[in-house]
Parts: sequence; structure tokens; C-alpha cells
Amino acid sequence: MRLFHVSEENNIQIFEPRYPSRSDLDKNTGLVWAIDDARLPNFLTPRDCPRVAYHIGRKTTESDRKKFFSSSTVSHAIVIENKWFEQMKNTTLYLYEFADDDFALQDDVAGYYVAKTTQIPKAKYQLNDLFSELIKRNVEIRMIDNLWDIAEEVKNSTLNWSLCRMGNAQPRF
Repeated sequence: MRLFHVSEENNIQIFEPRYPSRSDLDKNTGLVWAIDDARLPNFLTPRDCPRVAYHIGRKTTESDRKKFFSSSTVSHAIVIENKWFEQMKNTTLYLYEFADDDFALQDDVAGYYVAKTTQIPKAKYQLNDLFSELIKRNVEIRMIDNLWDIAEEVKNSTLNWSLCRMGNAQPRF
């Protein structure tokens, strides 16, 4: 299994555990967060870019597969707003890869892993063309004016999904 931290910062040498702000987690236990390779596409956008990410899961129906994907050869999609196109084209991301020894699964659907110990990346990769990186991973990319309708549809589907940075999305029409 491969685990990564995605950042726009190019010089992170060490990852110290941070105390979570989420109410569903122990606020007294510091964590280093990582994402697995399968859900990495959810984070291959500029950090503040609002997005709807979804993929085929064990419970996904054939009708949802046909409804949400334009091709039977893809199983993962990222939807972003048109206004983020230029920033997506011009953002460089860095993938920091970790050894998986200290990490435990935190969320199976999201692909989140956490470690309670300081982590030093074993490798760093620079990604200069985010659209190409998504295409290389066989991810369907959708560009739309407003994310709220697709977000509601995906939430009410049998897909596995993630809504990221929706506070930065265009207001609902």
C-alpha cells in the first residue's frame, strides 16, 4: 500500500502529529494524516479548490454507474467549477510518500490513514500538470458552473463520495 500527503508546499521535511479539530476525533491525540493511492485523485487539485469526488464502491448500483460516468472504463470522477480551470492548470503539487508501518486506517471510504508518531517522507514527487495526473490515473474530469446540484445527487447515490472545500464553491443558484 502507498500512502501520501499532498501539499502545495515543496519543502516539508518532517510531519509532526497535529491535534484534530473535527468533533468526531479525540482532540487530545495528535495525528499525521495520509491518503491511500486509490483515493489520491480526490486531492490532485489546488488545496482550496472546491470539488465533488466520487468513485465506484462495493454497494454502487449499475444504474448509478451509468448515470454518473460517461464511460464504463472509469471508476473515479472529480468535478470542479469552471472558474478553477486556470488555477488547476497552473498549480504545482508535491506528493510526500510515507512508509505505511505506523499508519492505521481511519476511514475506508475516504482512504484516510493516520499515524500518532512523527513521520519523515521516504520520497517526494512534483506534479506540474494536474489534469494529466488525473487522466493518467483514469479519472473522469468534469467542469461545471456550480457544484451544488451534483453534490446533492452524489450524496443520494450508491457511490462512495467526498465533498471537499465546498465552502469555497459558488453559491447555490
